[in-house]
Amino acid sequence: MTLLYPGDGLVVPPGAGRTVKTPAQEVTFKVTGAHSRIASTFEVVVPPGFDVGAHTHTRGEELFYVIEGELEVLAFEPTVRTRDDWRGWESATGARPVRAAPGTLILVPPGCPHAFANPTGKPARMLFQSAPPPDHERYFEELLELMDSPAGPDPAAVEALRARYDIQQLTPLRHAPLPARGSSR
Repeated sequence: MTLLYPGDGLVVPPGAGRTVKTPAQEVTFKVTGAHSRIASTFEVVVPPGFDVGAHTHTRGEELFYVIEGELEVLAFEPTVRTRDDWRGWESATGARPVRAAPGTLILVPPGCPHAFANPTGKPARMLFQSAPPPDHERYFEELLELMDSPAGPDPAAVEALRARYDIQQLTPLRHAPLPARGSSR
């Protein structure tokens, strides 16, 4: 996937790209900082029960496009930021998290709280773009190492990792089946 001549474009065929995976997570690097000064692009498999947790970036902009499956997504400033769970958040204009089906696009400007979770029993796939590169490339590599721990990800290690990569965590990352709405935790 290297550019052969200055000014040439890049064609990444299906299945191509550098894939980093654990038994439950998979990220394929499609376009990296080596290819673009503007953005990195990844294909991400989101396993059932995974919740990235609500978070913000001070300088990064992100774009998510659901390819397969369904995700619950958030991309707004809530009237109240509760620390445990973003799925009940509501904005001053009445916006609430939504179920994103294939074809849904989510654009997140710097500073906007956002999150996604897979509340279904099947993996979801999304195209994810992050600008500027290459911070999210290194972040994904390190996060997947933490996620691959037999004991599960250490919350303090995840928090430290996110702080290094301009990610202010608002609610926890979860990597277990999500409880049904209205059930106790």
